[in-house]
Amino acid sequence: MRAGTVGKLLGLAGLAGVAATGVVLARDERQRRAYTADDVRARLHARAEAAAADDRAVAQDEPGSPMVEARDGISFLPRPTTRRGRLAQRVRRQLRHLPHWAQPRDRSTRAPSSGS
Repeated sequence: MRAGTVGKLLGLAGLAGVAATGVVLARDERQRRAYTADDVRARLHARAEAAAADDRAVAQDEPGSPMVEARDGISFLPRPTTRRGRLAQRVRRQLRHLPHWAQPRDRSTRAPSSGS
């Protein structure tokens, strides 16, 4: 094969890739625009309720959690006032997003170690 032929084939392959990407993006855009305003609102409300339920479940799992109930049934954690408290809250929030196999083990369920 000559160098010119290889260059033409690579150019055609690049154009085909660009065209395929455009088709995929256009299809996704059509699907996104197919939602009505009511559909979007309903999905946002469902996501907000799921997030609130998740926060309440996490707060109930933690013993001695300082969860505060606000009006309209919305509960929140008060902002920590110390640097250590803010760091601990950030670490807890990040640990919630780890896969199940990477979650830290609960210290209260460990078997007591026998001292030597």
